[in-house]
Amino acid sequence: MVYEPKTAGRRDKLREALTAAAERAIAAKGLTGLKARALAAEAGCAVGAIYNAVADLDELVFAVNARTLAALENLLTAEGNEAPGSCADAIGHLVRLALVYVDYAAANRPRWRALFDHHPPAGRDIPDWYMADQHRLFGYVEGSLAVLQPDTARDRRALLARSLFSAVHGIVVLGLEEKLQYIPLPVLREQLTLMVEAMGKGLAQQSVT
Repeated sequence: MVYEPKTAGRRDKLREALTAAAERAIAAKGLTGLKARALAAEAGCAVGAIYNAVADLDELVFAVNARTLAALENLLTAEGNEAPGSCADAIGHLVRLALVYVDYAAANRPRWRALFDHHPPAGRDIPDWYMADQHRLFGYVEGSLAVLQPDTARDRRALLARSLFSAVHGIVVLGLEEKLQYIPLPVLREQLTLMVEAMGKGLAQQSVT
Protein backbone atom coordinates (compact mmCIF):
# COMPACT_ATOMS: atom_id res chain seq x y z
CA MET A 1 0.00 0.00 0.00
CA VAL A 2 1.32 3.46 -0.88
CA TYR A 3 0.56 6.17 1.69
CA GLU A 4 -0.16 9.73 0.73
CA PRO A 5 2.29 12.19 2.35
CA LYS A 6 -0.30 13.40 4.88
CA THR A 7 -1.23 9.85 5.87
CA ALA A 8 2.42 8.79 6.01
CA GLY A 9 3.18 11.77 8.23
CA ARG A 10 0.45 10.80 10.68
CA ARG A 11 1.73 7.23 10.67
CA ASP A 12 5.28 8.40 11.41
CA LYS A 13 4.07 10.64 14.24
CA LEU A 14 2.09 7.80 15.77
CA ARG A 15 5.06 5.46 15.47
CA GLU A 16 7.26 8.03 17.23
CA ALA A 17 4.68 8.52 19.97
CA LEU A 18 4.38 4.76 20.48
CA THR A 19 8.14 4.30 20.53
CA ALA A 20 8.53 7.06 23.10
CA ALA A 21 5.76 5.52 25.21
CA ALA A 22 7.37 2.08 24.91
CA GLU A 23 10.73 3.56 25.88
CA ARG A 24 9.27 5.04 29.06
CA ALA A 25 7.47 1.80 29.89
CA ILE A 26 10.60 -0.31 29.45
CA ALA A 27 12.74 2.17 31.40
CA ALA A 28 10.29 1.89 34.29
CA LYS A 29 9.48 -1.82 34.38
CA GLY A 30 11.39 -3.58 31.64
CA LEU A 31 9.65 -5.69 29.02
CA THR A 32 6.92 -6.68 31.48
CA GLY A 33 5.76 -3.06 31.47
CA LEU A 34 5.00 -3.11 27.75
CA LYS A 35 1.22 -3.35 27.38
CA ALA A 36 -0.65 -2.48 24.19
CA ARG A 37 -3.60 -0.83 25.94
CA ALA A 38 -1.34 1.39 28.07
CA LEU A 39 0.76 2.35 25.05
CA ALA A 40 -2.34 3.28 23.08
CA ALA A 41 -3.68 5.40 25.93
CA GLU A 42 -0.39 7.26 26.27
CA ALA A 43 -0.04 7.79 22.53
CA GLY A 44 -3.67 8.91 22.26
CA CYS A 45 -4.86 6.26 19.83
CA ALA A 46 -7.05 3.17 19.76
CA VAL A 47 -5.37 -0.16 20.49
CA GLY A 48 -6.00 -1.31 16.94
CA ALA A 49 -4.33 1.80 15.55
CA ILE A 50 -1.00 0.61 16.99
CA TYR A 51 -0.79 -1.94 14.21
CA ASN A 52 -1.25 0.70 11.55
CA ALA A 53 2.04 2.22 12.71
CA VAL A 54 4.04 -0.90 13.58
CA ALA A 55 3.74 -4.56 12.72
CA ASP A 56 3.67 -5.66 16.35
CA LEU A 57 5.05 -4.88 19.79
CA ASP A 58 8.30 -6.65 18.92
CA GLU A 59 8.99 -3.92 16.38
CA LEU A 60 8.64 -1.36 19.16
CA VAL A 61 11.03 -3.31 21.38
CA PHE A 62 13.64 -3.32 18.63
CA ALA A 63 13.17 0.44 18.22
CA VAL A 64 13.59 1.05 21.96
CA ASN A 65 16.57 -1.28 22.22
CA ALA A 66 18.17 0.58 19.31
CA ARG A 67 17.84 3.78 21.31
CA THR A 68 19.45 2.05 24.26
CA LEU A 69 22.37 0.95 22.08
CA ALA A 70 22.68 4.50 20.78
CA ALA A 71 22.80 5.88 24.33
CA LEU A 72 25.48 3.37 25.24
CA GLU A 73 27.43 4.20 22.09
CA ASN A 74 27.39 7.88 23.00
CA LEU A 75 29.06 7.00 26.29
CA LEU A 76 31.59 4.73 24.59
CA THR A 77 32.38 7.45 22.08
CA ALA A 78 33.36 9.71 24.94
CA GLU A 79 36.12 7.20 25.67
CA GLY A 80 37.37 7.47 22.09
CA ASN A 81 37.02 5.07 19.18
CA GLU A 82 40.46 5.46 17.63
CA ALA A 83 42.93 2.63 18.09
CA PRO A 84 45.28 3.33 21.03
CA GLY A 85 48.97 3.65 20.26
CA SER A 86 50.40 1.10 22.72
CA CYS A 87 49.41 -2.09 24.49
CA ALA A 88 49.15 -0.24 27.79
CA ASP A 89 46.85 2.32 26.18
CA ALA A 90 44.78 -0.44 24.58
CA ILE A 91 44.33 -2.26 27.88
CA GLY A 92 43.38 0.98 29.60
CA HIS A 93 40.86 1.66 26.85
CA LEU A 94 39.29 -1.78 27.26
CA VAL A 95 39.02 -1.23 31.01
CA ARG A 96 37.28 2.10 30.51
CA LEU A 97 34.83 0.54 28.06
CA ALA A 98 34.01 -2.18 30.58
CA LEU A 99 33.43 0.41 33.30
CA VAL A 100 31.19 2.47 31.03
CA TYR A 101 29.18 -0.68 30.39
CA VAL A 102 28.70 -1.64 34.03
CA ASP A 103 27.90 1.93 35.04
CA TYR A 104 25.24 2.19 32.34
CA ALA A 105 23.77 -1.18 33.29
CA ALA A 106 23.63 -0.23 36.96
CA ALA A 107 21.97 3.13 36.27
CA ASN A 108 19.53 1.84 33.62
CA ARG A 109 18.85 -1.72 34.66
CA PRO A 110 15.40 -2.29 33.07
CA ARG A 111 16.54 -0.88 29.71
CA TRP A 112 19.79 -2.85 29.90
CA ARG A 113 17.97 -6.09 30.69
CA ALA A 114 15.59 -5.53 27.76
CA LEU A 115 18.56 -5.82 25.38
CA PHE A 116 18.98 -9.45 26.42
CA ASP A 117 15.50 -10.45 27.58
CA HIS A 118 13.84 -9.72 24.24
CA HIS A 119 13.57 -12.73 21.95
CA PRO A 120 11.75 -12.36 18.61
CA PRO A 121 9.00 -14.86 17.82
CA ALA A 122 10.10 -18.15 16.26
CA GLY A 123 10.85 -17.74 12.60
CA ARG A 124 11.42 -13.99 12.77
CA ASP A 125 14.95 -12.78 12.05
CA ILE A 126 16.64 -9.94 13.88
CA PRO A 127 16.56 -6.89 11.56
CA ASP A 128 19.76 -6.23 9.66
CA TRP A 129 19.83 -2.59 10.81
CA TYR A 130 19.69 -3.73 14.43
CA MET A 131 22.52 -6.21 13.89
CA ALA A 132 24.55 -3.38 12.33
CA ASP A 133 24.01 -1.28 15.48
CA GLN A 134 25.34 -4.14 17.61
CA HIS A 135 28.34 -4.75 15.36
CA ARG A 136 29.27 -1.07 15.47
CA LEU A 137 29.56 -1.21 19.25
CA PHE A 138 31.90 -4.19 19.07
CA GLY A 139 34.14 -2.06 16.87
CA TYR A 140 35.18 -0.07 19.95
CA VAL A 141 36.60 -3.27 21.43
CA GLU A 142 38.12 -4.52 18.19
CA GLY A 143 40.21 -1.37 17.81
CA SER A 144 42.07 -2.07 21.04
CA LEU A 145 42.38 -5.77 20.27
CA ALA A 146 44.07 -4.86 16.98
CA VAL A 147 46.83 -3.21 19.02
CA LEU A 148 47.16 -6.13 21.43
CA GLN A 149 47.15 -8.76 18.67
CA PRO A 150 48.09 -7.05 15.40
CA ASP A 151 48.72 -10.33 13.57
CA THR A 152 45.29 -11.78 14.33
CA ALA A 153 42.93 -11.99 11.35
CA ARG A 154 40.06 -9.54 11.41
CA ASP A 155 37.33 -12.20 11.64
CA ARG A 156 39.06 -13.87 14.58
CA ARG A 157 39.52 -10.48 16.23
CA ALA A 158 35.80 -9.83 15.85
CA LEU A 159 35.09 -13.16 17.54
CA LEU A 160 37.56 -12.32 20.29
CA ALA A 161 35.79 -9.01 20.89
CA ARG A 162 32.55 -10.88 21.46
CA SER A 163 34.24 -13.33 23.79
CA LEU A 164 35.71 -10.49 25.83
CA PHE A 165 32.32 -8.82 25.99
CA SER A 166 30.74 -12.09 27.11
CA ALA A 167 33.21 -12.28 30.00
CA VAL A 168 32.48 -8.69 31.03
CA HIS A 169 28.74 -9.15 30.64
CA GLY A 170 28.80 -12.32 32.72
CA ILE A 171 30.49 -10.57 35.62
CA VAL A 172 28.06 -7.64 35.35
CA VAL A 173 25.05 -9.97 35.35
CA LEU A 174 26.29 -11.93 38.34
CA GLY A 175 27.02 -8.73 40.23
CA LEU A 176 23.95 -6.65 39.41
CA GLU A 177 21.45 -9.50 39.38
CA GLU A 178 22.93 -10.96 42.59
CA LYS A 179 23.10 -14.43 41.06
CA LEU A 180 25.76 -15.58 43.49
CA GLN A 181 26.01 -12.78 46.03
CA TYR A 182 25.49 -9.07 46.37
CA ILE A 183 28.44 -7.13 44.98
CA PRO A 184 28.49 -3.35 45.56
CA LEU A 185 29.11 -1.38 42.38
CA PRO A 186 32.57 -0.09 43.45
CA VAL A 187 33.69 -3.68 44.11
CA LEU A 188 32.18 -4.83 40.82
CA ARG A 189 34.09 -2.11 38.97
CA GLU A 190 37.27 -3.20 40.71
CA GLN A 191 36.73 -6.84 39.72
CA LEU A 192 36.06 -5.88 36.12
CA THR A 193 39.24 -3.82 36.04
CA LEU A 194 41.30 -6.74 37.33
CA MET A 195 39.75 -9.19 34.88
CA VAL A 196 40.06 -7.00 31.79
CA GLU A 197 43.62 -6.00 32.65
CA ALA A 198 44.59 -9.66 33.11
CA MET A 199 42.99 -10.66 29.81
CA GLY A 200 44.55 -7.72 28.00
CA LYS A 201 48.03 -8.49 29.29
CA GLY A 202 47.59 -12.15 28.36
CA LEU A 203 46.55 -11.26 24.81
CA ALA A 204 49.50 -8.88 24.46
CA GLN A 205 51.88 -11.55 25.70
CA GLN A 206 50.49 -14.05 23.18
CA SER A 207 51.33 -11.73 20.32
CA VAL A 208 55.04 -11.60 21.24
CA THR A 209 55.58 -15.31 21.92
